[in-house]
Amino acid sequence: MLKEDCFFLGTIVGKYSFKGEVLAKLDTDNPDQYMEINSVLIDTSLGLVPHFIDRSQLHKSSLMRVKFEGVDSESEAEALLKKDLFLPLEMLPPLKGNQFYYHEVTGFSAIDQFEINIGTIKTVNDSGPQPLFVIDANGSEILIPVHDDFIKELDRKEQKIHLDLPDGLLDIFK
Repeated sequence: MLKEDCFFLGTIVGKYSFKGEVLAKLDTDNPDQYMEINSVLIDTSLGLVPHFIDRSQLHKSSLMRVKFEGVDSESEAEALLKKDLFLPLEMLPPLKGNQFYYHEVTGFSAIDQFEINIGTIKTVNDSGPQPLFVIDANGSEILIPVHDDFIKELDRKEQKIHLDLPDGLLDIFK
């Protein structure tokens, strides 16, 4: 499976026991929704490799304590440290209303409060402190902060996101 077909779940951050258990820091507000999964894909030098889960549980509310099949010693667990965990995109829980996953809005039309088409969302850049919609506006790149106050409506059916932007924000890109 390719990384493009998956979402980042978290990172293995520590060993838990001498029996091969590890602790994973999950990148989610609701880690309990992933306690029933049977397997994960671990990013290795060989690519994404499936690992089956014997058991898992929440540890101190933000970490997932995991025992993988075939990982039975501290040294085997050590080899998994700092490895990223992924799951297929179809395992993402569906969101409703104006909530969305960043990959989900790629290709959506961005519409301002005056019903003018700003352009097409190419991606969401979340590498900085503020995620940004990267919008292609007839060959020009426009960056708009992803902020709840700016998002009026997300129309999945029509693939449009309606924005209410502060005065002058778009003028920066002219």
